[in-house]
Amino acid sequence: MHFTFTTNAIDRLAPELDGTGKQLRLLYDTEGCGCVMNGVPTLQLIDSPFFGDAQGTGDPFPVWYEPNYEVFFEPQLKIDFNASRNAFVLKSDNQTYTTNLRLLKS
Repeated sequence: MHFTFTTNAIDRLAPELDGTGKQLRLLYDTEGCGCVMNGVPTLQLIDSPFFGDAQGTGDPFPVWYEPNYEVFFEPQLKIDFNASRNAFVLKSDNQTYTTNLRLLKS
């Protein structure tokens, strides 16, 4: 997968990532959803990737993800940040996955 970040998202994420050793991970959270098809995408700050994670390319940040859930996303994703809502947005050219992409800080 390839992740492109808008200028707003870069401005919001850079302080969390630059010089901290933290990395980004796209978490597909299925806890309490009842079915894997109803998972909720979430951005997660991590110290190191989880066992079995794959690294997607990113501009400017690479993003780790669990390959089992790759099927739920398109190969080219964009992460934006809406300052008025204080929320990240995960989308592609064909759809919006969520307008309320949370950032979990581990």
